[in-house]
Amino acid sequence: MFRRVQGCVKQMDQANIGPTTSPAPEGEKAKQDKPSFLSTLGPGLITGAADDDPSGIATYSQAGAQYGYAMTWVMLFSYPLMAVTQVISARIGAVTGKGIARNLRLHYPPWVLRLAVVLLLIANVANLGADLGAMASGVTLLVGGPGPLYVVGFALVCVLAEVFIGYQRYASILKYLTLSLFAYVGVVFAVHVPWGEAIYSLIVPQMKFDAAHAEMLVAILGTTISPYLFFWQAAQEVEELRDRRQRSLIHNKNAAAELKRIDTDTWVGMGYSNLIALFIIIATAATLHASGKTDIQTASDAAEALRPVAGAATFWLFACGIIGTGMLAVPVLAGSGAYAIAETFGWREGLDLKPRQARGFYATIIVATLAGMALNFVGIDPIKALYWSAVLNGLLAAPLMVLMLLIASNGEIMGKQVPNRWLIWVGWLATVVMVVATLAFFVL
Repeated sequence: MFRRVQGCVKQMDQANIGPTTSPAPEGEKAKQDKPSFLSTLGPGLITGAADDDPSGIATYSQAGAQYGYAMTWVMLFSYPLMAVTQVISARIGAVTGKGIARNLRLHYPPWVLRLAVVLLLIANVANLGADLGAMASGVTLLVGGPGPLYVVGFALVCVLAEVFIGYQRYASILKYLTLSLFAYVGVVFAVHVPWGEAIYSLIVPQMKFDAAHAEMLVAILGTTISPYLFFWQAAQEVEELRDRRQRSLIHNKNAAAELKRIDTDTWVGMGYSNLIALFIIIATAATLHASGKTDIQTASDAAEALRPVAGAATFWLFACGIIGTGMLAVPVLAGSGAYAIAETFGWREGLDLKPRQARGFYATIIVATLAGMALNFVGIDPIKALYWSAVLNGLLAAPLMVLMLLIASNGEIMGKQVPNRWLIWVGWLATVVMVVATLAFFVL
């Protein structure tokens, strides 16, 4: 799955079927069997790109507009913490052949699973509403027209695509949508950036210990290390196994190669995610902060504010990026909740199944997306909804990370595929950072 280059697909198919003529020489066969770098990218790349959703863009834009380059160091600091956390969640899915929720169901008291899933769903629906609203605002900024109609349109398109497009094709679409993030690379190179100042702030942390900075730090960490990403990537690794008609990697002789693929995919995907986030902070710092425009509430606010400061081209790039990343993130948000619900109740789940084969799973996708859509019509302030979504994600992330680390460290669950000690230790460090940041958010 996630083989997007036709040549790679043919090559891998031939490897599965076997040669139709005389076998190739040993050296040539080894060369043919070696997967290309592109073919190793899939769940990790999509998960990382989905992290830069319109809500995340709003957070990074706020950081750049309010504090200039002062918060850029957080992206460098959070990268290994985010990547290791996602590697652990992906390995749990691949090694056990079960998603995060199903593992919680098997190894912990029922109330732990129920609380985690309820908090996840509430946060996801709030995030869905904010993202759908931001996408609609992006279209309104570009071409005008009725924003509410665009909200409905985006919700319906995302639901229909997730329910009725086959998983392999759908995964391909999601992978190509990650290219939309390059819009923010274009924004940076379309404006003047004092690179000396930007690089210095990236390497040398600059932060005041006050409530405002603590709130922004928690917002950034909560955006980069989010529970819905744990559930999604673990579930996608299970989908990968099903595609190859495998149950798990726990006793698989090719487990080492698969785990290496997962690690590469995840480190690249999270690096891509944080790099784009860094570009957004730099772009808004070089334009909005430099011109005194610091009151940015949404991604659409940032795009609109860029028009008079940085020109029409920059505005268009920023607004188009909002729409593209939203189309990627909305299905991931709805899908992660659906996996969690289905695993909780023991339903059949998977985007590779037909709707009639997994009614509860697809019903959850539809209900979650429509609930997010409805938030834009019931008078709930999307900014406040997004704020409380971030709070819930922060409350859920740390305890969920603890549970994942306990699962990953358990030889009875993971067999011989327990992660290396350094992965576990960095995972615990990430957990401590999330706990401290969340406490600082409430104390300062």
